[in-house]
Formats: sequence, structure tokens, C-alpha cells
Amino acid sequence: MKLSFHNFELDFSKKTYIMGIVNVTPDSFSDGGKYFSLQKAVDHALRLVEEGADIIDIGGESTRPGAEPVSIDEELNRVIPVIESICKKVSIPISIDTYKAIVAEEAIKAGATIINDISGLRFDPAMPEIVNRYKVPVIIMHINGTPRNMQQKTCYEALIPEIIEYLRYSIIIAKQAGVDENMIIVDPGIGFGKLPEHNLEIIKNLRVFSNLGKPILIGVSKKSFIGRILNERSPEKRVEGTASAVAISVLNGANIVRVHDVEFMTKVVKMADAIKFGII
Repeated sequence: MKLSFHNFELDFSKKTYIMGIVNVTPDSFSDGGKYFSLQKAVDHALRLVEEGADIIDIGGESTRPGAEPVSIDEELNRVIPVIESICKKVSIPISIDTYKAIVAEEAIKAGATIINDISGLRFDPAMPEIVNRYKVPVIIMHINGTPRNMQQKTCYEALIPEIIEYLRYSIIIAKQAGVDENMIIVDPGIGFGKLPEHNLEIIKNLRVFSNLGKPILIGVSKKSFIGRILNERSPEKRVEGTASAVAISVLNGANIVRVHDVEFMTKVVKMADAIKFGII
């Protein structure tokens, strides 16, 4: 399985790709405020590239549980200068983490080449058309509710089938807008309207999502279910737990892992890939 776009190619038959996270926000759960200034965000992104990131994911709005939305203007002010600066200095894809079509379009104009939509094309009806117009890959994620209320919406009759059905319908939405189905990546949405036991079930059964016929992205990095299991309140102390979840996700079919600690996770993924692909 390959994904070709804008002079980039991701060959999922050879390796698992690492997406490095750059949160240009004051309130993200793991690193809120750390990279809120333009220079700090750019420096951090460049450091992630040096550490081995294959993709850089830029986000200007926190999607942690209970997070309040920010205005389009504020989100644009946060992410566009960062993308413009980074794209001149790196030769890897830049992803824009947004569910707003206007932000996605301006980010693409600034140099982004992937859209990462936590709503699975559900929050902004204009998003599918933007994906189609600019011929970029789109990551469609499952979420139950919105970041503000998703942790009050954690009831499922059949967790995995319901997530798959949500993603399948998002794929239909994309295709109806003219999006090439080969440009779609799916993300089961770890932590987005799920209890800790749900997250474990998703990771354990991740291979089932390959039935959708799309590359699979998963984001487990430092999330609260890891803290719950390890009894670690600080996200900074969840690196080892993240490493375990990342390795198991890779072996269970993840094609892209979205992480904060790129240097550390590059080694984890390299080892997991050696087992998965038999490549030394």
C-alpha cells in the first residue's frame, strides 16, 4: 500500500511512519504553552525532523477533553506563520490538524500537504470539498461528540463495529465530494470519547480496521489511559507506557504513529518494524 501526493510517497509495505506533534496552543494536555511562540514552534518542528519524524503535524487548537474551541482567526494566526516557516526548511510532509475548512485551505496554501480532521469530515461540511480541490491526503478520525463533551459520550453497544461504521460513512462523505479514496487515512480516535478499556480494546483489535482498506494512523502518545494504568498523573512520565502502546500498535497494523517524543519513539518503531517486516 502506497500513498503518493505532492512529490511525496509513503510506502507502508516497508515501514511505519512517524508523525511528530507540534502543538501551537496554550492548553494542550501534554505540552500546552511550550511551543506557543512562533520561534519555539519552528525550532521544535525542526528538532523533530532531525530526530526522525517522517511527517510534522501542526495544530492550533487543543482537542483535549473539555477544551473550548478557538476562533478561525485565532487558529490561523497560530498555525500559518509556523507552516510558512517550516515548509521552507524541511523536505517532509506537513499536516494541518484542524476540522475547519478555512484553516485547512489556508494551511495548504502556506505549504501543508495533509489534512488531519479529528471529526472525520463531520464538523465542517465544506471540508470534503477542500480535500478534493487540493488533492491532499486526509486523515479521518472517529470521535464521539466534540472535544468539549466527548468524555460524557462514552457508551457503546459494540465499540469496534460502531467506530468502523463511523469511519466507513466518513469515507463515503469523502468519495461523494470527489476525494480519491486512495488519499484517505483512518484513525480510530484513541481517547476521543472512549474510556481506558475502550482504548485498550482498539489497540488490541487494531488489525480489524484494515478491513476498511486504508492506511491506519493511531495516536496514543502520553494519553490519560496510559497514566491511569501506570498511575502517572504527569504526561511527561508516560513515555515508557507510550512506547509499549506504540510497539503493539505497529505490530497490530498501524501504518502511522502520532507521537510527541520522536527520538525515543523512532527507536521503538524501528525495533517493532524489524519484527513486523523482518528487516534488519
